[in-house]
Amino acid sequence: MSAALGLLRLQQVDSQIAQIRARLELIRQTLENDADLLAAQQQLSNLEAERDRAEAARQAADLQAQSQRMKIQQAESSLYGGTVRNPKELQDLQADVVSLKKHLASLEDVQLDFMVSLEAAQANVETANENLRDLSARLETEHQKLIEERAQVSRALSDLETERGAALGAVAADHLQAYTRVLQLRRGLAVAEVSENACGACGTILTAALQQNARHASQLVYCPSCGRILYAG
Repeated sequence: MSAALGLLRLQQVDSQIAQIRARLELIRQTLENDADLLAAQQQLSNLEAERDRAEAARQAADLQAQSQRMKIQQAESSLYGGTVRNPKELQDLQADVVSLKKHLASLEDVQLDFMVSLEAAQANVETANENLRDLSARLETEHQKLIEERAQVSRALSDLETERGAALGAVAADHLQAYTRVLQLRRGLAVAEVSENACGACGTILTAALQQNARHASQLVYCPSCGRILYAG
């Protein structure tokens, strides 16, 4: 029997273990990554601040308009109250009322603009709130699925680690050392199966003698090109 058979079985288990650990790491990163949620919360906070500024501006405009109306009321009271009889003073008061009303109309236009801005800002806040609720619900659902998957994958990893322990029992110590060394050098693939007279990893054509040795030799046989351990079934 080929000396590489036990190493091939070990590599198959190790490959599955590596895939599962990579998946577990991705799950961990996904569960801990709250960037989208934080961004949505920050956007809501910014829009709420903008809404509050719009509300403050509207209130200030309301106060200005209210103050202007009081001035008009006082001026009209003097104009029509009968206390002022001098024609020149009456004419001046009438001009003041006209000027005050003209300014009030300008203030009311500003007041209306601020009301429109406030309504738009409030609509933006409501939209951001809805988006945040939807995002939170979606993330909760996705995270719950990932948590369930993590539990399943963790159980599979435990089973594979048990299987790996059994596979190690069929591997000689010096062969394991060689396997570990090549595994580190060749990015996780230490054993290459011979396929169509070639190394299954790098594609190098192998001599018949080399293939024969890989099939029956008790010692490990290596690909002359990539240096991986060869297995010929």
